[in-house]
Amino acid sequence: MATHFTKSLLLLSFFFLCTYPLKTLTFSADQTVKTFIFRVDSHSKPSIFPTHYHWYSSEFADPVQILHVYDTVFHGFSASLTPDQAASVVQHPSVLAAFEDRRRQLHTTRSPQFLGLRNQQGLWSDSDYGSDVIVGLFDTGIWPERRSFSAVKLGPIPTRWKGVCETGAKFTLRNCNRKVIGARFFSKGHEAAARGAGPGGLGGINETIEFLSPRDADGHGTHTASTAAGRYTFQASMSGYASGIAKGVAPKARLAVYKVCWKNSGCFDSDILAAFDTAVADGVDVISISIGGGDGISSPYYLDPIAIGAYGAVSRGVFVASSAGNDGPNGLSVTNLAPWLTTVGAGTIDRNFPSDVILGNGRKLSGVSLYSGEPLSEKMYPLVYPGKSGVLSASLCMENSLDPNLVRGKIVICDRGSSPRVAKGLVVKKAGGVGMILANGINNGEGLVGDAHLLPACAVGSDEGDAVKSYLSSTSNPTGTLLFRGTRIGIKPAPIVASFSGRGPNGLNPEILKPDLIAPGVNILAAWTDAVGPTGLDSDNRKTEFNILSGTSMACPHVSGAAALLKSAHPEWSPAAIRSAMMTTANIVDNQNQPMTDESTEKPATPYAFGAGHLNLDRAMDPGLVYDITNNDYVNFLCAIGYGPKIIQVITRSPANCPAKRPLPENLNYPSIAALFSTTSVGISSKRFIRTVTNVGEANAVYRVKVEPPPKGVTVTVKPSKLAFLGAVKKLSYIVTVTADSRNLALDDSGAAFGSFSWSDGKHVVRSPIVITQLDPL
Repeated sequence: MATHFTKSLLLLSFFFLCTYPLKTLTFSADQTVKTFIFRVDSHSKPSIFPTHYHWYSSEFADPVQILHVYDTVFHGFSASLTPDQAASVVQHPSVLAAFEDRRRQLHTTRSPQFLGLRNQQGLWSDSDYGSDVIVGLFDTGIWPERRSFSAVKLGPIPTRWKGVCETGAKFTLRNCNRKVIGARFFSKGHEAAARGAGPGGLGGINETIEFLSPRDADGHGTHTASTAAGRYTFQASMSGYASGIAKGVAPKARLAVYKVCWKNSGCFDSDILAAFDTAVADGVDVISISIGGGDGISSPYYLDPIAIGAYGAVSRGVFVASSAGNDGPNGLSVTNLAPWLTTVGAGTIDRNFPSDVILGNGRKLSGVSLYSGEPLSEKMYPLVYPGKSGVLSASLCMENSLDPNLVRGKIVICDRGSSPRVAKGLVVKKAGGVGMILANGINNGEGLVGDAHLLPACAVGSDEGDAVKSYLSSTSNPTGTLLFRGTRIGIKPAPIVASFSGRGPNGLNPEILKPDLIAPGVNILAAWTDAVGPTGLDSDNRKTEFNILSGTSMACPHVSGAAALLKSAHPEWSPAAIRSAMMTTANIVDNQNQPMTDESTEKPATPYAFGAGHLNLDRAMDPGLVYDITNNDYVNFLCAIGYGPKIIQVITRSPANCPAKRPLPENLNYPSIAALFSTTSVGISSKRFIRTVTNVGEANAVYRVKVEPPPKGVTVTVKPSKLAFLGAVKKLSYIVTVTADSRNLALDDSGAAFGSFSWSDGKHVVRSPIVITQLDPL
């Protein structure tokens, strides 16, 4: 199945590449005003116009129609136009491309220690906890009063900082300090949508629940910001759960907040691109963006403003971390695929919040919960499963689907899916239920996350859910109760790949393995807004300084904070070098020294799930060798995948000169290798990969290779097998040859086989995963 999807997506991306006319927009008779983003050749500006804005507003659109002017990571503008007006603009010879604005979605204390960080030693000490690095957060804003954002004992703001503290609703200049050094908000895309100018005319900003300012009404932005760079905060907990000292990965790093997402209405491409443009001009060192598509199909890079904005940032030395998406465990579900992005999946940590379901027959089933109200005190209650009726909405406990006469005074079993997990509990509560058992379906498997439920509730895996339903069918008077056992640490095994984490293969260019790595993303404690309760539901009036959330949104800022530490310790490293250091030192075993498992299958996980492995900062500080990538390397990659000079200019801002001989995309100097073989090839086939490593460790080091080939039908050779960095030699290249015998090739359920190779000098181990798969030729 996964192989079939890979083939389909390759064909789809090829269709986009070959048939999408960048200079032509075809529209229906519907002339509703919409927002369009236009890529303009900036060198074409007539000298008569003092600025690009004057040019755009004179020649392309009226001033009132222009939303954003982009001039740092992207040259062009966004404007609210009818399709006919947009089609007219596209005909101008200086306009290289146009695309319609789209809505994106967010990918929603103990984790720093779990990553290998220790006080007064290692990376924290060597980087001074990231004190001079500026992390830009693209999210829902910030609740600046939280202790996590204290400026106590922080030195002066770095002199290179050029950003501002933008004021607005309930946000003043005093809300910025030496910690939160900048704050901005981008709302023009939303305001255009509210005027009927966006996709479907939906999603304007509701100022009764939102702040037209950098203040966070949602909580997601506050949570990710404090995960990346929160200060030490003592006596932290969420209603008693996960109590201890909360801290971000880079506790002294400075934060610059760019509010691009708005409560209940997502994030628009035009605003995201404006944030990239502004953040790079402001002087950030790292950008963290837990945002992406969720429609299952990734746009080509030249139609993806996150990819375009990130390229502009990375090409100027800014590291960009992005979330892999929450549509796992399905194959091809990973998002944010551009090779200049660092794409982060999610794993568990060694802390859990166990809860038990006790059935009337004495059987105990294990689950999780963050419920903190009055317990059921081991009293047994009748159990009911509304889904027994065969009505889907009742099985899912959707709004108005439950009959109070059926559920009153009972513990209700609700199937997971279609509505927020905590919202199901609210439906049960309104109908008079006393508790809820939230049962996973087969898609979620045994993957569990804790929620701060509004009534006694326990989430259980698919097997336990089936056991509860089986018990109900076996007796005329089923009963049960729920027990809540608080916080447990030292959980083994950990990490485990979260079932929701986006999976490979890469649907655009399977030659590049995505995700790149995983980081803690399950049950993460971090700061929270005062605007909503811990569930985020409008009816939840509870206030909490911290909240516990799960998602690749939570994993991404761990890597952003890690990048801040590495940038502080190694200011000369490029974004690619920083990513390489994280990838080649990542863990592939858990805390029992066993191969990492996949939560959805309970089998060993593969690089399609964890990329190069789980972030280990204790080793990333001193990786020995790194795989560096220059801007020219990325341009050659774009040439290799068939993009022409004009398409490449949409991404890179300048026309490309592709080599006369078309390069191979798999020869991008990536720290992982994906070998694609044609299904039509019978017998033995070989692929060669060129890689170059840079020595960032001790001089006069000699590295030797060790290969762990896939189990059957594949051989891997590396030449030379020894790399000697002697004297002034800093860079050396080698060739990996992967040979597959189709008559003897053993592929797993995802249609792939996996191996690895490592370079070692006795102190460092520099590991790269290998993926082998078969694809239909185009």
